[in-house]
Amino acid sequence: MLFRSKTKAVENEIIEDDAFFNNLRNTQFKRLDQQNQVYLDYTGGNLYPDSLINQHFKFLKESVLGNPHSTNPSSNLATIYVEEARKKIIDYFQADDYFCVITANASASLQIIGECYPFKNSMFLLTADNHNSVNGIREYCKNRKGDVIYTPINFEDLTINEKRLDENLSAFPECDNKLFAFPAQSNVSGIKHDLAWIKKAQDQGWDVLLDAAAFAPSNPLNLKEIKPDFVSISFYKIFGYPTGLGCLFVKKSKFNKLVKPWFAGGTVSLVTVNFSGFQLIENHERFENGTVNYLDIPAITNGLNFIESIGIERINKRVKALTAFMIENLNGLKHANGQPLVKVFGSHNIELKGGTIIFNVMNENGENIEFETVELMANKKMISLRTGCFCNPGIDEINNCLTEEELLKYYSTTTKASFKEMVHFLGKMRGAVRVSVGLATTHKDLSIFINFLKSFQQ
Repeated sequence: MLFRSKTKAVENEIIEDDAFFNNLRNTQFKRLDQQNQVYLDYTGGNLYPDSLINQHFKFLKESVLGNPHSTNPSSNLATIYVEEARKKIIDYFQADDYFCVITANASASLQIIGECYPFKNSMFLLTADNHNSVNGIREYCKNRKGDVIYTPINFEDLTINEKRLDENLSAFPECDNKLFAFPAQSNVSGIKHDLAWIKKAQDQGWDVLLDAAAFAPSNPLNLKEIKPDFVSISFYKIFGYPTGLGCLFVKKSKFNKLVKPWFAGGTVSLVTVNFSGFQLIENHERFENGTVNYLDIPAITNGLNFIESIGIERINKRVKALTAFMIENLNGLKHANGQPLVKVFGSHNIELKGGTIIFNVMNENGENIEFETVELMANKKMISLRTGCFCNPGIDEINNCLTEEELLKYYSTTTKASFKEMVHFLGKMRGAVRVSVGLATTHKDLSIFINFLKSFQQ
């Protein structure tokens, strides 16, 4: 099925690529097969290669590293490795025009924007497809009397309604500050949103926040070309280890637009107690509160080197091929009466998608099987997938046809909202099943998963 309608040259290329990634699986991720595990949650978190762990543990065993905020030998060595990692990050993303703020994770990067963006007399525009760490910024905006508006999703393919987006981008000339936030790739549907929106928005006076956490693991991101004002990144999503590290890119020309409302250790060049004066550091350190994770940050260098040794374009091509294979097979699953077994949400156009697929499993009557049941059965087969709403309520609300009126009625009648209570109150199912592929995925994994789904056929 994989090679159908392919030319001989393309077939040979696919076979060669398959051999490369199968070898990668056998050398770097052999623990999966040793434990008979099928891992299909790469959007939740990537898997680390054996070599990265071995390399970093060797580094830790042989190094004496101290808190970077000093000039003693151990501190100086830690500073060298931290700045080496920062330079690697900037080089990898071609981000010379940006400050690279190393953070605890992508959510911590986004919180910096929430805390520091000047939301007074402002407009915060979001796409309805956004992770909750971006959605949550609206509370900072609202608390400072700024306004918030969402651009809706198209029901048919889960893309953004571009007509409405254009209308929103051209509106609100009276606002002093305007911030537009969207994901380069949806963490739920896998839809890749148009990066041309960045310049279009900037040309109309908007600052642009790009959430690249789900995009960067399998797509090239060149910040010399697309130039958003702020970009959030998560490193474990790219190469698995270490968790607890991300970064925020801040365009140097917009650095002073972020007004930090407090200071902490490591963020000030001068502070006094007998007088209320202080001076914040004039670079990335302004936003790196306290002591950075100097023991793990050096692993970022090795992680990015590992990705470069494979090639992000090659990873992109591989993920695209696996996603196409998965979608074709999912769409082919039927019950004995011809009723589809699976309903895949969003566009099936592989050119618009990353390696993330969201769907429901249905019985022979076309009724949804509860995602908890699917997950429970998958757990027993040692298949790691993810279910629920995936910290992205906008996608779930449109997939399950939840209206503003229904949600208003629910929230106005409860003070202690819960998932189960909401489902019961609305009489509508919420949540779905999500699978995602990555550089350690093999066609054998996908075949095992497809066969697992066949167990629901009737």
